[in-house]
Amino acid sequence: MRQSHIPALLLLPLLLRSGTDGASTLRACGHPRMFNRMVGGEDALEGEWPWQVSIQRNGTHFCGGSLIAPTWVLTAAHCFSNTSDISIYQVLLGALQLQQPGPHALYVRVKRVESNPQYQGMASSADVALVELQVPVTFTNYILPVCLPDPSIIFESGMNCWVTGWGSPSEQDRLPNPRILQKLAVPIIDTPRCNLLYSRDADSDFQLKTIKDDMLCAGFAEGKKDACKGDSGGPLVCLVDQSWVQAGVISWGEGCARRNRPGVYIRVTSHHKWIHQIIPELKFQGKANSQQQQRDPRGWQHLGNSAPCLVAHAVMLVLVTLLTIL
Repeated sequence: MRQSHIPALLLLPLLLRSGTDGASTLRACGHPRMFNRMVGGEDALEGEWPWQVSIQRNGTHFCGGSLIAPTWVLTAAHCFSNTSDISIYQVLLGALQLQQPGPHALYVRVKRVESNPQYQGMASSADVALVELQVPVTFTNYILPVCLPDPSIIFESGMNCWVTGWGSPSEQDRLPNPRILQKLAVPIIDTPRCNLLYSRDADSDFQLKTIKDDMLCAGFAEGKKDACKGDSGGPLVCLVDQSWVQAGVISWGEGCARRNRPGVYIRVTSHHKWIHQIIPELKFQGKANSQQQQRDPRGWQHLGNSAPCLVAHAVMLVLVTLLTIL
């Protein structure tokens, strides 16, 4: 990825208990526990994106992915063209850098890979896969799941989201050692505009790369900033109702950071039903209901319109007590 200036962002702490059941996964998702203040440049910080994983083949990173449950990782189907020998794959979690992952990192073997049956090859629809881990992971400050959206969440054009990965900084270069996780802010581009961009100076096979209904574009018409080789399968996340929600899975693009060729992602909401079939216990994030009671960071419920009544009731109790004493 190329460098971008990231505005100040105070990430929310996770104040709720995590665990291995579906309900606790819902409470834990999308809330990094680490407080990160001013963020500038391209290197991610320790614990900033705790759902980011490295999918490795024979010990070498080749794709990204996101932790969505204690035993499940979401990634791209094109990362797994051959699953005849599943023993060659492992997932690295909780790492900031690849060269020396550090004490917070964890390697877990892969149990199975479920690719979306509708996937038909590079740049086609349904480029998503679910990777089941051999053992469930314990959530920590550095290993936490991202929230997955249900279809009620709409990622609108212009919305600023974030893409992360250990991919190449350009089409020719490899991410230099120690290979620190990269982050990039990218705006959502609506599908008609993305199709228009890809039609400019298009080669003869453009029709094979039309932006499909289950695809999402994000990036810049001028290029210069983009995901690249090695980022595939990684998450595009957006802040929705104070939770980080995964909008897309890094799928394809024409080169890296080229003019009029923004990154193309698979919409997670388009494959909500398929994901739910594979992981029925997984909870999805919906749009917040403004009428529901909300909790502040300390866990107290907002009183809303009942506050004046409660105050009046307290005053009456005090008066009764005083009269009794007198």
